[in-house]
Amino acid sequence: MSDYVLKTNSLTKQFKSQIALNKVNLSVKKGSIYGFIGQNGAGKSTFIRLVTGLARPTAGSMELFGNSHGQELNKARKRIGTIIEGPALYPHMTAVENLEAHRLLKGIPGKECVKRTLAIVGLLDTGKKKAKNFSLGMKQRLGIAIALLGDPEFLILDEPINGLDPMGVVEIRELLKKLNQEYGMTILISSHILSELHLLATHYGIIHKGNLLEQLTIDELHAKCQQYLHIKVNNPEKAATIMEKQLSTNEFEVMPDGCIKLFDHVETPGKVSSILVNEGLIIEEFMPMGQNLESYFMNRIGGIHHG
Repeated sequence: MSDYVLKTNSLTKQFKSQIALNKVNLSVKKGSIYGFIGQNGAGKSTFIRLVTGLARPTAGSMELFGNSHGQELNKARKRIGTIIEGPALYPHMTAVENLEAHRLLKGIPGKECVKRTLAIVGLLDTGKKKAKNFSLGMKQRLGIAIALLGDPEFLILDEPINGLDPMGVVEIRELLKKLNQEYGMTILISSHILSELHLLATHYGIIHKGNLLEQLTIDELHAKCQQYLHIKVNNPEKAATIMEKQLSTNEFEVMPDGCIKLFDHVETPGKVSSILVNEGLIIEEFMPMGQNLESYFMNRIGGIHHG
């Protein structure tokens, strides 16, 4: 049994002279929440359309649940739930009526799945209220409910928090965490809202102008973005001893040029500098350094212009 629900191999899509996706090798691990990051027009929606079978690749291949050919691949797509370019809702129908209509369209037997799915997304008590009168967050949750009909194992959402107010964003975030943690669902969520994705995703893929720049886990991302105090003193060896004894930490690195990276006590720089000065050291440089998650993404995306 494969550890991955999705793997692509040099997946490429070209429209006349424009290459929308360029030899993309992307892997989504089973049980993960994969944050697919890129600016508008980066190729996220094109990629999703290829995976879900709404468009055909120009070149390359993909593997879904271990299946990569013909009918087996199409059969595997039935295990996917998706929202692409906004949920398809009937505005004059209630939540129950919307799900019932989509249940019939998908040929799913039995009505019991409708109320069960609405309960999962927190819309069971909306009664006779029409979808047109729902908030944007409620509409998005109803769209996710439609995608959940048929109990998919892999949920693909294209910009699901775009345009939502802060409360709506929180609702969708908590719902996706619930689907992942309580129901074991693998989720791919594409977005350009970086500050939100880092609260949700366990894995990341960064795409820019059709090129997949990087894939990394949340731990790898945090390591690359780790905050630290950059310290340069006249006697780095003495400073290291002071940090071990008076700051009770080994979380530092003395670099070849003598500068020190202190990964501990980042929130109390005054305490660190006071101790070093009181021990007779001369501080030549002292500043917090490191990137936040958003600046890392923007540097990676921006770096393509200089490469």
